[in-house]
Amino acid sequence: MEIRKLLAEDWPQVKLIYEKGIQAGNATFQTSAPSWEEWDQSHLSSCRIVIESNNRLIGWAALTPVSSRCVYAGVAEVSVYVDPAHSGKGIGFMLLNELVKKSETEGIWTLQAGIFPENIASLRIHEKAGFRILGIREKIGKQNGIWRDTVLLERRSSLVI
Repeated sequence: MEIRKLLAEDWPQVKLIYEKGIQAGNATFQTSAPSWEEWDQSHLSSCRIVIESNNRLIGWAALTPVSSRCVYAGVAEVSVYVDPAHSGKGIGFMLLNELVKKSETEGIWTLQAGIFPENIASLRIHEKAGFRILGIREKIGKQNGIWRDTVLLERRSSLVI
């Protein structure tokens, strides 16, 4: 397996993995994947990675800025997606660890994640990667007409201070 930078030409496979996460129901509030242009504009260009196995993408991770205000320039939200056919193999953790390293080289001091409480695997890899639970955001959004909670996690860098 190889972790490398996510490129524009990876988008069809990245989008497919994202859509599988949407279909599973416990990865995101999103109901459909955006276009490449929308996704590209909303994610930090320096912190996007994919993992390949046998010339096929099996997961990706990226950061989104939490605010356009300059005081939050070092704060980003984490997205990690693994093809369900490859879940349970430590791939999400590998991606998250690499993303943490990349974020610190880019001067990002705080990473945050909002994860559905039912997504136990994601909660575990985030905690294993040094994230701590800040709390539960109760009924923060509706999905298919049903209120959903998210667990808010944060990781503060010890290198970027």
